[in-house]
Amino acid sequence: MCGIAGFWGRASADGEIAERMAARITRRGPDDAGVWTDANAGVALAHRRLSIQDLSPAGHQPMRSPCGRYTLVYNGEIYNHLDLRAELAAEGGAFDWRGHSDTETLLAALRHWGVAETLARLNGMFAFALWDAREATLFLARDRMGEKPLYYGRNGDTFLFGSELKALTAHPRWQGEIDRDALALYLRYNHVPVPHSIYRGIAKLPPAHVVAIRDGGRSIGEPQCYWDLPRIAEAGVARAGGTADELTDELDGLLRDAVGRRMATDVPLGAFLSGGYDSSTVVAQMQAQSERPVKTFSIGFHEPGYNEAEHAKAVARHLGTDHTEFYVSADEARSVIPHLPTIYDEPFADSSQIPTYLVSRLARQHVTVSLSGDGGDELFAGYNRHVVGPGVWARVSRLPPGLRRFFGRLLDLLTRLGGVPNIGRVPQLRDKLEKLSRAMAAADGPGFYRDLVSHWADADEVVIGGGFDRTVLHRTAMALPGLREQMLLMDMLGYLPDDILTKVDRASMAVSLEARVPLLDHRLVEFAWRVPTAYKVRHGQGKWLLRQVLYRYVPPALMDRPKMGFALPVGDWLRGSLRDWAEELLDASRLRQQGFFHPEPIRRAWTEHLAGKRNHSERLWGVLMFQAWLEAA
Repeated sequence: MCGIAGFWGRASADGEIAERMAARITRRGPDDAGVWTDANAGVALAHRRLSIQDLSPAGHQPMRSPCGRYTLVYNGEIYNHLDLRAELAAEGGAFDWRGHSDTETLLAALRHWGVAETLARLNGMFAFALWDAREATLFLARDRMGEKPLYYGRNGDTFLFGSELKALTAHPRWQGEIDRDALALYLRYNHVPVPHSIYRGIAKLPPAHVVAIRDGGRSIGEPQCYWDLPRIAEAGVARAGGTADELTDELDGLLRDAVGRRMATDVPLGAFLSGGYDSSTVVAQMQAQSERPVKTFSIGFHEPGYNEAEHAKAVARHLGTDHTEFYVSADEARSVIPHLPTIYDEPFADSSQIPTYLVSRLARQHVTVSLSGDGGDELFAGYNRHVVGPGVWARVSRLPPGLRRFFGRLLDLLTRLGGVPNIGRVPQLRDKLEKLSRAMAAADGPGFYRDLVSHWADADEVVIGGGFDRTVLHRTAMALPGLREQMLLMDMLGYLPDDILTKVDRASMAVSLEARVPLLDHRLVEFAWRVPTAYKVRHGQGKWLLRQVLYRYVPPALMDRPKMGFALPVGDWLRGSLRDWAEELLDASRLRQQGFFHPEPIRRAWTEHLAGKRNHSERLWGVLMFQAWLEAA
């Protein structure tokens, strides 16, 4: 795992500038640093290395091809790189290998097959920049599911790229202007969705895309998709089938191979273990292929409703792992908050960013690589919205739009006044009913989904001068047969890369830990789309098929319990120990002076939250994380 950065402009390339850009992301690669420049072309590439495969200098980057035509900087891991070496040899390629790093394999593949064919062959997580001196072209590419980040764009007269925004802002000609449309999107989803970034003119390269830059960095091509997930989903659903036993066997085999490939490393290896289905499945597959106890890590909280450590310990005991747990106090968790703007680099407001960072920090004390169970919910329908949402929409959508809006307002009023039974004893129920009341007015199923996952649904009225730009969730043609399938696709295109994988990448890289996500092996993703929906959601539960695989390794009695998630009592903290901090950032005069937000709706939400009338913690956390980021920028 590493960090990459670079630029291309009219002025001659300055290696010191590139070095400063990479120094901003040293945490991504503390073991080695390198810079390469082409003074005539004005190109500079920089790299920070976290040594994982081939710890020798043979893995140093930027890496230049023997012919001198290509120069590569690369962040990630190619899990099939030994297979690729065998394929290159079979095709008669004469390669004098200097070491056994996957970087060298990737560069040789790009030289031999070209960019398009190489991307089709890769199994891994990656973001890379390839300079082709003969064609005077810079290629940027990102992995299929978006595990590794890549920002790029023109700033003034210079083209910039990097793993994180902080690398771009280190360029001396940087002029950052906040994109108010992106800010409105952020406030709605609590992250800035692809292809936007918080800065105007700077984009995130979408997952599974490659872009070519030419003409001294002035010509930026249209990003080209090399693995079309919507089409893969449509084709998979069209030919879905198989018996439960057949699919369980196939999934077990695919998981074993995906996990096994991600266990290959020259440094200490472990896994995050929350005790949930996804991480338990990954750890079970690891332990089944390991000759010694796998190192597993979990964190616990003293608040009962937020603690899964006991479940993780029970799974670890059953599987026989070398388990480490750490109970975090509220003060220790809150102490992370001042560092979040630097860790996440652009506004990001999924509060589970805190425990994700804490478990990464714990694991890094013992290992350099940790496997994660992320992705199971998106592949196999694990969220409540996947299980309950389609049925709710099927009933609600029968009503005329006007009547839906009326009942939505009525439900919202009853929720506010406490007119729904047991709502006071189940705060999560109130949150879900508030979202449902807004979503009832949606025009169609995808709109219903977007409203369910929105926080400030009226964010364009909160952000001064901001309006909603269309995201991938609006542009994707929904040719899938049912809302559940559509929800899964939208999650894979949006929430998964923009929230979940961003969270994991930044939290792990902040402590120089490489996190690998075996459930997002593209073969598993393609398989999941061939699984009939009836084998994903069954008997009112999601992830049915994944559960059947896990039950081969862990007894159901150890696993069957309500989904808890990776949350923190942020709402209580905002009324208590974080109140003064939040009050300062949400001060009306301060908001007016900054000129990004209309203070009135924010202050109204803050007042209602403090009074206990409603739980606005998710909405307020989004504003607070932007305010904290703005203060640190």
